[in-house]
Amino acid sequence: MQADIFCRVVDNYGDIGVCWRLARRLSHGCGWDVRLWVDDLASFARIQPGIAADLARQACQGIDIVHWSDAPDPTLAPRDVVIEAFACDPPAGFLDSMRRTHPVWINLEYLSAEAWVESCHGLPSQRPDGLVKHFFFPGFTPATGGLLREPALSAERNAFQADPDAQDTFLRSLGVSDALLSPRRTGARTVSLFCYPSAPLDGLVQALADDPVPTLLLAPQGVAPGLEAACAARPGGPSVARLPFVAQPDYDRVLWCADLNFVRGEDSFVRAAWAARPLVWQIYPQEENIHLEKLEAWLARYPAPDTAAALIRAWNLPGDSDATARALADALAPDAWQAWTQSARDWDSAQAAQPDLAENLAGFCAELAKKR
Repeated sequence: MQADIFCRVVDNYGDIGVCWRLARRLSHGCGWDVRLWVDDLASFARIQPGIAADLARQACQGIDIVHWSDAPDPTLAPRDVVIEAFACDPPAGFLDSMRRTHPVWINLEYLSAEAWVESCHGLPSQRPDGLVKHFFFPGFTPATGGLLREPALSAERNAFQADPDAQDTFLRSLGVSDALLSPRRTGARTVSLFCYPSAPLDGLVQALADDPVPTLLLAPQGVAPGLEAACAARPGGPSVARLPFVAQPDYDRVLWCADLNFVRGEDSFVRAAWAARPLVWQIYPQEENIHLEKLEAWLARYPAPDTAAALIRAWNLPGDSDATARALADALAPDAWQAWTQSARDWDSAQAAQPDLAENLAGFCAELAKKR
């Protein structure tokens, strides 16, 4: 099967993160010939070394990468399957060509735990021009498209998490000093932080400073720019290690090194779930707080204790640092923390028992192709 994937970057790294993982899974895992169209190659280059932001066309890991410009190459005809990520319509000229060839057309939707997703997953939308678009919803139940996951991911993760030396070697390769790493050997907590600017950072720092267990915070460069100053201002404040943006497999390893992962958007959220460690999700903010309804829908499925749910809610309320500090202190209490770590493993096992999104999508497209 040959496929085009179209990606418009809205959330800096989340959109291209999902599309790049999907492209690699379909290519490497399903044997598809994939062409990925991206409008923002600079953001792509931050998460995939070797991508050149100034090239109209290039190849990476066996995948054809096309810069989606205002004037796309008219000679690039639609393939068997056209996947638009998150309702980004293909270019007008490309749509004209689609009207002649009628490929399988998929709208890959945003991840949601809301109940209505199950009834809408896979539905067709007939357009006046004769084209049919099908909606494909990622999700957490067998009635949805599932989550992206590589076949050997769990085994690789388990081996890495069981090897402290491998973790330290990896973190050193990212520039973390031995002085920051050594407390991990004597029980220090490691927390990764990837958040939007609205996150109540002061509450996070306050709770970690007050906790008797020392903490190492791993944060990407450019995220939470006031973090170092906030930590230094509090006695017992966490240590901070700034990490470069890394390729996706290495970001997985960052999450695997951490005891607790604060993540944002969709791609890092799913990868944190596969880390089988407690996670705090900052969902992408939307007007009229629609995102909080989506957050509650996920919390209704996530088997974490009430203390963890309270922390996740507080983390998604900008400006309420006191609520975050109280909630994090409660979630880190020994009994609550033990329950949360167990629920994270249970959640990982339950989701990993389902087929992954790429397998589901490939099968769905194959069935549609038979009817063309």
